[in-house]
Amino acid sequence: MNAIINREKPPLIVIAGPTAVGKTSLSIRLAQELGGEIISADSMQVYRGMDIGSAKVTPEEMQGVPHHLINILDPEEDFNVVRFQSLAKEAAQEIIHRGHIPVLVGGTGFYVQALLRDIHFTEVEEDPEYRRSLEDRAAAGEGDKLYQELTRVDPESARIIHANNFKRIIRALEFYHSTGEKISEHNAAERERKSPYRFLYLVLNRDRAELYRRIDRRVDQMMDDGLIYEVIRLREAGCRSGMVSMQGLGYKQIMRYLDGDWTIGRAVAAIRQETRHFAKRQLTWFRREGDICDWIQMDDGRTEEEILQDILALARERGITS
Repeated sequence: MNAIINREKPPLIVIAGPTAVGKTSLSIRLAQELGGEIISADSMQVYRGMDIGSAKVTPEEMQGVPHHLINILDPEEDFNVVRFQSLAKEAAQEIIHRGHIPVLVGGTGFYVQALLRDIHFTEVEEDPEYRRSLEDRAAAGEGDKLYQELTRVDPESARIIHANNFKRIIRALEFYHSTGEKISEHNAAERERKSPYRFLYLVLNRDRAELYRRIDRRVDQMMDDGLIYEVIRLREAGCRSGMVSMQGLGYKQIMRYLDGDWTIGRAVAAIRQETRHFAKRQLTWFRREGDICDWIQMDDGRTEEEILQDILALARERGITS
């Protein structure tokens, strides 16, 4: 199948959905069929040495399909949506220049939106002292108070940001402090931007009970594969709980165990529970995207091959491929 390469409005396929839904396998098969290359929209798989907890695709699983934005940073480096957008745009341009189709794959909805709509990120005036004060308060255990402040000044942001996601809470408070505007309103306006791509936006889904069973199996597999030892190695290399990379699901809970705060049983139970909550928030995000998404039910009785053929037909219908 050949791509239709339109330099003015090039093609882009997005395969999104909650964690453990089955994005990796399907995206690789789709890329093989289309001659595509995959761009990871995952905030943890960018880090070297963080393989088990991020469920990072292995070289064997890639089956020769080029993957971008994986293993490009060390764990002590910060990674955010602005940096993701810059790297993803560069990768997409290179893929298109080679005559291939970029296939954006991941569950971080804001990252998907940043590339798909070429979101403009407002530069807020730097106030290092204010940011440092928020970070110090979070480190001192005042995260709940910061979340309450966000609820007061920007209730919409508080509704979609997890109470423990101090990085995003601080970013939203900082935006309000610097601009007097709600970051939720800014983001809503940016969602209305036209995409520079001719795109197919697929969201994979499963029955909730089945999705939760898959999450539990994945957590069990991570533990069997040596997640504890992976985190020990990261600690020995200098990684600490306050790093952005160590806030990832699985890593922060095992860090609590290694710090002596939790038993291993409590840590594993927390990974399962918080991953389920994360999957629920991911689905809420993608539902808010409205009718630009095509939802693919992965457990409706079709085989993966049948689902793949239906997606290829949809890609032809939308003018992504010929």
